[in-house]
Amino acid sequence: MQVNKRKIFNDPVYGFISIPDERIFDIIEHPVFQRLRRIKQLGLAHLVYPGALHTRFQHSLGAMHLMTMALAELKLKGHKITGEEQLAAETAMLLHDVGHGPYSHALEHSIVNKVSHEKISLWFMRQLNKEFGDSLKMALDIFEDRYEKHFLHKLVSSQFDMDRLDYLKRDSFFTGVSEGTINYERLLNMLQIAGDEPVIEYKGIYSVEKFITARRIMYWQVYLHKTVLVAEYIAIHLLKRAKWLAMNGDAPKAATPALQFFLENDIRENDFQEDSRVLDTFALLDDYDIYTSLKLWMNHPDKTLSHLSRALVNRRLFRIEMQNEPFLQDKVEAIRKATRKKYQLSAEESEYFVFFEETSNYTYHPGADNINILFKDGTVKDITDVSDQLNISLLSKPTTKYFLCYPKDILLSYDE
Repeated sequence: MQVNKRKIFNDPVYGFISIPDERIFDIIEHPVFQRLRRIKQLGLAHLVYPGALHTRFQHSLGAMHLMTMALAELKLKGHKITGEEQLAAETAMLLHDVGHGPYSHALEHSIVNKVSHEKISLWFMRQLNKEFGDSLKMALDIFEDRYEKHFLHKLVSSQFDMDRLDYLKRDSFFTGVSEGTINYERLLNMLQIAGDEPVIEYKGIYSVEKFITARRIMYWQVYLHKTVLVAEYIAIHLLKRAKWLAMNGDAPKAATPALQFFLENDIRENDFQEDSRVLDTFALLDDYDIYTSLKLWMNHPDKTLSHLSRALVNRRLFRIEMQNEPFLQDKVEAIRKATRKKYQLSAEESEYFVFFEETSNYTYHPGADNINILFKDGTVKDITDVSDQLNISLLSKPTTKYFLCYPKDILLSYDE
């Protein structure tokens, strides 16, 4: 008897999401995708916004749902999209974040050696393609921008894609930052194709302006919020410390073999490609591996690792100063000196307690990957050339901010 695999998810953002195909349901059921249930979409942002506990699983389903809506709109407007192409685009969208590790981007900078989640997503897709009898080939072509209909890739990955539409809508919903809300329905209703590129009809220009403004607000109010930044950098530094200890023969007691593997080995891009066990082990990593280990490390004999772990678990975060210019080296050295004295640290250890970084963000990045507006006469212009409501040309320049982090109880020592 044929089992009916038609399923729906009740999503708090969009309502009911239908799973469009049995094969997509089988992919969702796969352990590699189910892992995303155990990875929070916004990493440590819940330390600032308590509601930000939604997962990459939810986001991936939402992005796939928006892809279904976008393709339905384009077909209504006369664009030929076959059932196979639609399924492939939905699959590519569903799997676009499958390679994300726990705690957002902290893992990319600490446990693995500068291996991006985009590459790991691609490797997972190739692995799933083998398991599903080469049925993901078109999805892979779309994901890698090798398919003849280029606009399908742009809907997966560009400055106006279903990924951004979902995470802006979803993240503003769960954080409660209403300024980040976008009218995704209006944007999708205004979607068109011109020259094999997704464009927005001129009637939707104000919704595009709102989309760009909302993205700017969400970046500086949520994703790059100063308290979120200091939490993420504490996570980066403590994982680096754990890895340094493991690589130097003093392995911290980790919660799982999967995490221990990445602590004890210098994993690089070629390791993922040459040894299938690396990707299989990565597929076992999620937020629970990291957080359980932090709780264990709170009592580790290495005072650097234990102090940083307690700071994160108990939300005793460092002070963070943020400004538009680099910090004076004299100030940094004075704080480092005071920190070494108070905590009896070596010069090397103090770098885990006092660190200064910079962060930058393009609200809108002009170039080949533009958001284009389609006029009634068929001409297409970049949003920066036609917007009259806000200075998008100003927003298209990168904003860079510098920040300095150090323990809060160092302030009095420094002031003295």
